[in-house]
Amino acid sequence: MMKLHVAPPSPRAFKVLAVARHLALDFELCPVDLLNGAHLRPEFAAMNPNRKMPVLEEDGFVLWESNAITQYLASKKPENGLLPSDPRKRADVSRWQFWESAHWDPGCATLIFERLLKKLFGQGDPSPAQVAKGEEEVRKLGAVLDGRLAGRPFLCGEQLTVADFSVGAWLNYAVPAGYPIGEFREIGRWYAGLMELPAWRESIVTPPF
Repeated sequence: MMKLHVAPPSPRAFKVLAVARHLALDFELCPVDLLNGAHLRPEFAAMNPNRKMPVLEEDGFVLWESNAITQYLASKKPENGLLPSDPRKRADVSRWQFWESAHWDPGCATLIFERLLKKLFGQGDPSPAQVAKGEEEVRKLGAVLDGRLAGRPFLCGEQLTVADFSVGAWLNYAVPAGYPIGEFREIGRWYAGLMELPAWRESIVTPPF
């Protein structure tokens, strides 16, 4: 059976779990205890030398990088449409997943770390400079995302895709991490729709803070 090595509260893990559940795929959830350094152990590093989760294992095949995993999962049920077969539509999905990993992830992660994780890991108070930097990035990127969503039910048009899971996963922390995106109505409308997906709701895990 396919194994998903994840730390469920993480947005990077969330997107993988939500896609797997949306597609009704069979998998074994293998929790990775980041607080106690499970990702640093030799047996985990043997799967992913970057010592990061999520990691997928299936019949000797090992895959890391969350967006690559979501695409692999979507390819198991192409009829679902989460990863379009049309080359241009597929490239559009990949474009937004690359945008998420290169821009949206770092911006959102800065605020999550400063406002939530620092305390959990005993690393002191938030850095005002880092918080300001994170807010600036999320506000700027939020405007890009809001503009993209105008007139579209989903990020890449009429069809739900893995891009929605990748970008939307970070919004699970919008309120506790204080993202400055309250003015962006299209983002709010889109996220409310994602929250209606049973797999989305099932995959949300309350973090330990």
